[in-house]
Amino acid sequence: MKDNYYLDNAATTWPKPESVYEFMDRFFRDCGVSPGRAGHQMGVEAEMMVTQTRHLLAEFFGFNGDPHRVVFTQNATDSLNTAITGLIEPGDHMIITRLEHNSVLRPANHLERDHNVSVSRIGRDAYGYIDPEDIEDALRENTRVVVVNHASNVFGSVQDIERIGNIVRKSDAILIVDTCQTAGVLDIDMDRLGIDVLVFTGHKGLFGPMGIGGMIVGEGINIRALRVGGTGVDSISPFQPDVYPYHLEAGTLNLPGIAGLNAAQKWFAEMGRDLAGETMNKLSHKEACRTALAEIHRVEVTHINRLASAFRATGGVTVHGPIGNDQPRVATLSISLRGLPADQVGAMLDADFEVCVRPGLHCAPDAHEDEGTVPINGTVRFSPGYFTDGEDIDRAIEGISTLCREAAA
Repeated sequence: MKDNYYLDNAATTWPKPESVYEFMDRFFRDCGVSPGRAGHQMGVEAEMMVTQTRHLLAEFFGFNGDPHRVVFTQNATDSLNTAITGLIEPGDHMIITRLEHNSVLRPANHLERDHNVSVSRIGRDAYGYIDPEDIEDALRENTRVVVVNHASNVFGSVQDIERIGNIVRKSDAILIVDTCQTAGVLDIDMDRLGIDVLVFTGHKGLFGPMGIGGMIVGEGINIRALRVGGTGVDSISPFQPDVYPYHLEAGTLNLPGIAGLNAAQKWFAEMGRDLAGETMNKLSHKEACRTALAEIHRVEVTHINRLASAFRATGGVTVHGPIGNDQPRVATLSISLRGLPADQVGAMLDADFEVCVRPGLHCAPDAHEDEGTVPINGTVRFSPGYFTDGEDIDRAIEGISTLCREAAA
């Protein structure tokens, strides 16, 4: 038996590839100095690794612009706050969805209450999908930004970003896409999909550590700097530089975190090349990673389909979100159990079965209000990952089956 059966990868992937742990440790020991702040060799090597990571991520996400527009932040919340607040002016209109995380909802609510910004909140269908036409209908002449969660962290439903992007392109609005649940799981082509600002976090599907995230700011998009300070360049200037990435990167970067992302990117590419049987690095980084992502998604969806099938066959369990294999989704599944509070179910799974899940509202209160799950403190969320195995799935099914029998007794 395992010590823990970890099914909370939508919150943070665990474990990471061994190469990520090894490279973070080795690089921080060998070159753990401020990148770009000095002319000595260690600082130069640190800056080279950071620059390489920008290039890898730009290609990974299908961005053909200047890789220096890959901006590192603390996390996706930091990125979303910066992008939204740095683009919106008083009197503007913004469109969000009712599937958004609080990292979008709360900035929108504050802007609406405090800065004369009007907000349209787009609803979803019973399975967690947004109708792109609803976004089209909500567009106004003064719509400044449209923010869409690529995949719901409650239901796992994946939105049609290509259709949404085509709609937003016809307006003057800027499309911001939160990829926290899809980056590292689905192939994302930023330019083809019409994404103006792509937000990512490191500690989920990208297999990096906590405390590192970022955004890719499309060419022609300029976000106001919300933090200003040292950049290591143009120090004589009394104002924050306009050039990217320094325009949005004030202070010393999270070098160990970026090293983790760097190693993870190379892990994706190596996996893809191995799967393709390539030995001479003929595949580009994007092509190799696309192959790896297809395999990762296949593995994860196989796990989630098995969980969903077992839970639907268990009396007393309500499965929320997508119901058919033809509905685009990621490996995130929410359930309710006989009206029991979600936190109670989560605690029992942990205490009695060593199954690690995420009960609660998942920082997405609007989604739960619409689903009617607020009175039971949300849902119990299962999110297997690439390193999940059959034993983890067996244990989760056993735990829910047992709790259902006990609740019915």
